[in-house]
Amino acid sequence: MSTDPRVSLDALVSAFQEHFAAATNKRGEDDPTLEHTYYALADAFEGYEDALYDATGEVTPLDIFEDDDEDDDFDDYDDDDFDDLDIENEGNNGEDD
Repeated sequence: MSTDPRVSLDALVSAFQEHFAAATNKRGEDDPTLEHTYYALADAFEGYEDALYDATGEVTPLDIFEDDDEDDDFDDYDDDDFDDLDIENEGNNGEDD
Protein backbone atom coordinates (compact mmCIF):
# COMPACT_ATOMS: atom_id res chain seq x y z
CA MET A 1 0.00 0.00 0.00
CA SER A 2 1.47 3.32 -1.08
CA THR A 3 0.93 6.44 1.00
CA ASP A 4 1.39 10.07 0.03
CA PRO A 5 4.59 11.24 1.76
CA ARG A 6 2.95 14.61 2.51
CA VAL A 7 0.22 12.86 4.53
CA SER A 8 2.87 10.79 6.32
CA LEU A 9 4.89 13.93 7.02
CA ASP A 10 1.84 15.61 8.56
CA ALA A 11 1.31 12.53 10.76
CA LEU A 12 4.98 12.61 11.79
CA VAL A 13 4.82 16.29 12.76
CA SER A 14 1.67 15.59 14.76
CA ALA A 15 3.38 12.65 16.50
CA PHE A 16 6.32 14.91 17.41
CA GLN A 17 3.91 17.46 18.90
CA GLU A 18 2.06 14.82 20.91
CA HIS A 19 5.33 13.35 22.19
CA PHE A 20 6.56 16.80 23.20
CA ALA A 21 3.33 17.49 25.08
CA ALA A 22 3.56 14.14 26.86
CA ALA A 23 7.24 14.68 27.72
CA THR A 24 6.66 18.14 29.17
CA ASN A 25 3.64 16.94 31.18
CA LYS A 26 4.87 13.51 32.27
CA ARG A 27 3.83 12.12 35.63
CA GLY A 28 6.91 10.16 36.66
CA GLU A 29 9.45 7.96 34.92
CA ASP A 30 6.94 5.31 33.83
CA ASP A 31 4.20 7.56 32.47
CA PRO A 32 2.09 5.40 30.12
CA THR A 33 1.11 8.43 28.01
CA LEU A 34 4.74 9.23 27.33
CA GLU A 35 5.48 5.61 26.47
CA HIS A 36 2.50 5.51 24.10
CA THR A 37 3.58 8.69 22.29
CA TYR A 38 7.18 7.40 22.12
CA TYR A 39 6.07 4.34 20.15
CA ALA A 40 3.56 6.34 18.11
CA LEU A 41 6.37 8.69 17.09
CA ALA A 42 8.58 5.77 16.05
CA ASP A 43 5.73 4.29 14.00
CA ALA A 44 4.95 7.64 12.36
CA PHE A 45 8.62 8.06 11.43
CA GLU A 46 8.77 4.61 9.87
CA GLY A 47 5.58 5.36 7.93
CA TYR A 48 7.06 8.60 6.64
CA GLU A 49 10.37 6.97 5.76
CA ASP A 50 8.59 4.23 3.80
CA ALA A 51 6.28 6.66 1.98
CA LEU A 52 9.18 8.97 1.14
CA TYR A 53 11.22 6.09 -0.24
CA ASP A 54 8.31 4.71 -2.26
CA ALA A 55 7.61 8.12 -3.80
CA THR A 56 11.13 9.45 -4.32
CA GLY A 57 13.70 6.73 -3.69
CA GLU A 58 15.14 8.91 -0.92
CA VAL A 59 15.55 8.33 2.83
CA THR A 60 16.20 10.51 5.86
CA PRO A 61 19.52 10.53 7.76
CA LEU A 62 17.71 9.41 10.93
CA ASP A 63 17.60 6.04 12.70
CA ILE A 64 15.31 4.65 15.37
CA PHE A 65 17.26 3.22 18.29
CA GLU A 66 16.02 0.09 20.00
CA ASP A 67 16.10 0.26 23.81
CA ASP A 68 17.76 -3.14 24.26
CA ASP A 69 20.50 -2.56 21.68
CA GLU A 70 21.30 0.92 22.95
CA ASP A 71 21.89 -0.24 26.53
CA ASP A 72 23.92 -3.28 25.45
CA ASP A 73 26.26 -1.21 23.25
CA PHE A 74 27.35 0.97 26.15
CA ASP A 75 27.59 -1.84 28.70
CA ASP A 76 30.56 -3.31 26.79
CA TYR A 77 32.74 -0.28 27.53
CA ASP A 78 34.25 1.03 30.70
CA ASP A 79 35.97 4.33 31.43
CA ASP A 80 39.45 2.81 30.92
CA ASP A 81 38.66 2.15 27.23
CA PHE A 82 38.83 5.88 26.56
CA ASP A 83 42.01 6.73 28.52
CA ASP A 84 44.25 6.48 25.45
CA LEU A 85 42.24 8.88 23.29
CA ASP A 86 44.18 11.97 22.24
CA ILE A 87 41.42 14.53 21.88
CA GLU A 88 43.68 17.60 21.65
CA ASN A 89 45.52 16.27 18.59
CA GLU A 90 42.47 14.74 16.93
CA GLY A 91 43.05 16.52 13.60
CA ASN A 92 46.72 15.73 13.01
CA ASN A 93 46.28 12.01 12.22
CA GLY A 94 49.04 10.92 14.58
CA GLU A 95 51.71 13.17 13.09
CA ASP A 96 53.78 15.32 15.41
CA ASP A 97 54.01 19.06 14.65
